[in-house]
Amino acid sequence: MTPQRSIKRLLVANRGEIAVRILQAVRELSPSIETFALYTSDDRSHCQISHPHHALEIPSAAAYLDIALLIDLVKRHSIDAVHPGYGFLSESADFAQRMWQDADAVVIGPGWETLARTGDKLQAKDLAEQCGVPVLRALTNPTADLNEIRAFVRDVGFPVMIKAVDGGGGRGIRLVRSDEELDNAVDRAIGESPSRTVFVEKAAVDGFRHVEVQVVGDAIGNVRHLWERDCSIQRRFQKVVECAPILSKKRDVISWVIDAALIIAKTIRYQSLGTFEFLVNDQRSEFYFLEINPRLQVEHTITENITGVDLVQTQLLIAQGHSLSQLGLDYVDPKDPPPRSFSIQLRLCAEDPNNNFSLGIGKVTDFFVPSGHGIRVDTHMDTGSSPLIVGSNFDNLLAKITITASSWEATVGKVQRVLADTRITGVTTNFNLLRGIVAHDDFMAGAIDTQWLESNLGQTIKLGETVSASLRKERSPFPPAGQGIPMPSSNLLFRKGDAWSIILEPIQNGSSQEEQQSRHHLQLSRVLRNEFPSSFTAEIEYTSSASQAAVLYRMQLESTSTSASALVSSSHRRGDPRNPAHIVLPLSGKLIEILVSEGDHIANGQVIAFVKQMKMELEVRSPRAGTVKWAFEMEEDEEDVAEGVLLAELEEAELGPVDIRGKL
Repeated sequence: MTPQRSIKRLLVANRGEIAVRILQAVRELSPSIETFALYTSDDRSHCQISHPHHALEIPSAAAYLDIALLIDLVKRHSIDAVHPGYGFLSESADFAQRMWQDADAVVIGPGWETLARTGDKLQAKDLAEQCGVPVLRALTNPTADLNEIRAFVRDVGFPVMIKAVDGGGGRGIRLVRSDEELDNAVDRAIGESPSRTVFVEKAAVDGFRHVEVQVVGDAIGNVRHLWERDCSIQRRFQKVVECAPILSKKRDVISWVIDAALIIAKTIRYQSLGTFEFLVNDQRSEFYFLEINPRLQVEHTITENITGVDLVQTQLLIAQGHSLSQLGLDYVDPKDPPPRSFSIQLRLCAEDPNNNFSLGIGKVTDFFVPSGHGIRVDTHMDTGSSPLIVGSNFDNLLAKITITASSWEATVGKVQRVLADTRITGVTTNFNLLRGIVAHDDFMAGAIDTQWLESNLGQTIKLGETVSASLRKERSPFPPAGQGIPMPSSNLLFRKGDAWSIILEPIQNGSSQEEQQSRHHLQLSRVLRNEFPSSFTAEIEYTSSASQAAVLYRMQLESTSTSASALVSSSHRRGDPRNPAHIVLPLSGKLIEILVSEGDHIANGQVIAFVKQMKMELEVRSPRAGTVKWAFEMEEDEEDVAEGVLLAELEEAELGPVDIRGKL
């Protein structure tokens, strides 16, 4: 159980939109709490728009997982509570225990003992079974033994689910429908498990929906539910669109699911927020326990919108000793009708659905979501002050757009209108996929299950592209939604005669060399095109310290992304996909290692490089055999690189596409 006391100084040990959400919720509480945020040198937008009292720089993305470093920060700044958000260390029992014992600070959540019991999928499954809640047949212990897994599969039959014991966020999960897929699925799931072990269970897929129950408990043993969420629209077991409450005519089945969640929560005297997840086939009146997420969920927004409860503030108040009755959270019978309103959350992500959902590295130059009743946007983007750089170090979630209305039909209609008017430029996103989902007849009818999106992916993307094309046609001659509208020159005024003095001072060994500085001067003589910051073209008079005579130039500035700027390096050559001698990077990411050099002979299918997208390391394999004539030379230990970069050039080659597979 979490130790309880008043909170005076709170560290938000997270980033992105969830850090913004937590910091905003804290600022509304009374008495006030002094807040501390974390940032890295290349990721600070959440601090710029959420206004913490203090912003602490950490050395790298890995520092969010460095327990010793975080304990040191907490002790140094006399912080008495830590909110972990979701992801990172939010489900770590070790983190919660060490933070309390070593730094005298509370980690907001259910406490380390509960985290240890619920964070492990097998322990959580055993708990559900002890409570009489239906569970799917599964191996009883974690394993990496393929023979043991094969024996289990022979017993229960296909399909089965392979899951990393300590996976999360949809990673480390493989659905296997045939014997031919089994070996590779096990290897890949093990490769994504920190403990290098998996468990295997019978899969419930056809007609089953992913339903989760929001539970909240206090320190005196009271637990309540805040209804359910339907999270069935997934790709690769990662949620894309979530809805609350579930659109189902069989509320009796859903009430059984809510009862099951409450039974488990009461058994362990669950404290704080928790999400109890199930697979539900309401048509067959069948459900199975899936897992417990002992933390705040990404999709908490839709529960807040239909219940009117601020879940982040509820977490913080329970951690300070408030009971559910003090918070106005009275008992609600699961058999009662759910709230009449509906809420839908859409995850806008920097990824390319047409290219295997590869990461969309770049710079967000414009982002706009229309306003109106029932429209909520959770984001860390603020393109008005500084563009957001999307790199490969962090999750690709850009924003959560949440829409709420009085009926399902009204909510879907509002979602379609909001997406029609939303625009984002600078990076590739899943925008068309979202438009396709909400325009699909199956979505309107609620006729979806956990396999729906994967089974209808191509059709749904094409539907979204058709919707976008129709919008462009309807709105001509104005710039289409999703393309952005150039800012008029009056918004950032440049006039003939404006002039700037430029001093360039070289830096060597980390120190500036003042004695080597050079002075330059430029003056605008004519503005030709002003779409700053996207682009700016002008005629200038340029003077340098080497020559006092002014020289007339035509100057053109073009905004570039992080990946594009990396391409100016001489080693970042663009590959030609039509050239059989070129091995081209098929997606954007962080290049970790090049395994070949000039003169090496490589075989067809040989791994030649590793590239990282967020937490996933992927292999790039040569599609052909040959001798390396030229190879990419890395200038840093890890480099952001764009899709299309040339990795190697061969002396002899045969035509064939590049294959990319997850690293084992």
